[in-house]
Amino acid sequence: MNRSPASVLPSVLANSSLPGRSGAQLREHVSHTLHQGERVWQETNCYVDLWIELLHGFGLDPRAALAFTVTQDFEDDQFTFFKFPLGDLDHLYGTQVQELAIYDSLEARVLAQTLRGHTVLVEVDGYYLPDTRATSYRREHPKTTIGIDFVDTAARRIGYFHNTGYHQLEGEDYDGVFRKLPHFAALPDLLFPYVEFAKQARPALEGTALAQASAQLLRAHLERRPLINPISQWRAAFPAHLDTLFERDEAYFHLYSFNLMRQLGANFELLSKYLLWLCAQGIEIAPTIPAAAQCIASESMVMQFRLIRAIARGRRDPCEDCFDVLESAYEKTLPPLAALLR
Repeated sequence: MNRSPASVLPSVLANSSLPGRSGAQLREHVSHTLHQGERVWQETNCYVDLWIELLHGFGLDPRAALAFTVTQDFEDDQFTFFKFPLGDLDHLYGTQVQELAIYDSLEARVLAQTLRGHTVLVEVDGYYLPDTRATSYRREHPKTTIGIDFVDTAARRIGYFHNTGYHQLEGEDYDGVFRKLPHFAALPDLLFPYVEFAKQARPALEGTALAQASAQLLRAHLERRPLINPISQWRAAFPAHLDTLFERDEAYFHLYSFNLMRQLGANFELLSKYLLWLCAQGIEIAPTIPAAAQCIASESMVMQFRLIRAIARGRRDPCEDCFDVLESAYEKTLPPLAALLR
């Protein structure tokens, strides 16, 4: 009698001699062009970088879904942590994302979905991710999101998308990600992580249809852009931010720069790449607009280094000239783009 993947799942987890594999082998994956070549910000944030590679792994071009970058705002203590809107992914690519209920074990539920060919997006502890050897691996416990598409329970190994690429982990790291290490048993009140799964519900748009749908999304997102230049708002708040930076330690500066300079710069670098992609699809956009967006990316990096030096020397730097450049570049990006696409 034939048995479905769901029917073999309990025995897979109960008997480690059974393979319990969600695919024949780990995928071979080359990072998308957005994560290659000359970039001011090689990484953006864990969610956007993950989706760039995940869509690329599905055989899709993630640049078509970057229209949302025009909506970034200043949130008083940070710039918007920008993310792909799930409705846009559904509209452009037929990629649907649903919350995954974790009602017994994380391992069991992830395996069930990967056996169906879906990718599971899981918030995990970066302490167990070997691709972060240069930062948090076995040193810190940051929360980050990975996309798991391969599980081998017998070998205690997974394949996963994270940051700018595709990776694998095994052994104790596998047990750590799935919360199977002994110390987790002593934490009965530990909440389940937030988990989603992505599936290809229908064929993606292609060619002219994809470009036109993307341009329509851009028009819609431009209607949601900030009413006030967010960089001007940051500039007004910056003196108080600078006071705090001089009161706190180096670790705080890295958190501040990630949530301010990096989110701003990386967002507008992706916007620049997106506008160049639209131009390549035959949609006329003045080259000064993507150039101005790229200027925001570059000047954000300049400001980050300026602040590093200022704090190291104990000298306040209000970065007035950086703000001049950033404010001007914003005005050369969003207003003319909105006027062009009315």
